[in-house]
Amino acid sequence: MTAALTTDRQWARLVAGWLVALVSTLGALFASEVLALSPCVLCWWQRVAMFPLVLILGIDAWQQDPRSVTYAWPLAAVGWLVALYHCLLYGGFIPQGLQPCGQGSPCVAQSLEVMGFITIPLLSFFAFSFLLFLLLPLRRAAGTSPSFSP
Repeated sequence: MTAALTTDRQWARLVAGWLVALVSTLGALFASEVLALSPCVLCWWQRVAMFPLVLILGIDAWQQDPRSVTYAWPLAAVGWLVALYHCLLYGGFIPQGLQPCGQGSPCVAQSLEVMGFITIPLLSFFAFSFLLFLLLPLRRAAGTSPSFSP
């Protein structure tokens, strides 16, 4: 695979992934800064995984080079796992003894709910799921293992 994108479809996937990461980041910042909702520990870890994706995917889309998806994929996968755990914890499927949130904002506190069932952890789970869906073909095209040659 060359440094430039081979198809417009790959570029569209990068731009769509960048938009998902950007909207998710802006939404998280809006919730904490404008709505004054303090994030829990799991929300912070999801932010740690999401915020760099704005830069990584934005630079990839700008340069039309999907090779950095090897860096974006692990961030999205870790964010997805944390979001899944957060949703299971929020839904009561995981006992409260396994909660990482002790002081401050509890992980299961209902701070914002849209239409009666859409929560912030669920939105995060969907965002990371969509990112993984968008990045999977790019990861396959770019190759999954980086070469470390001296």
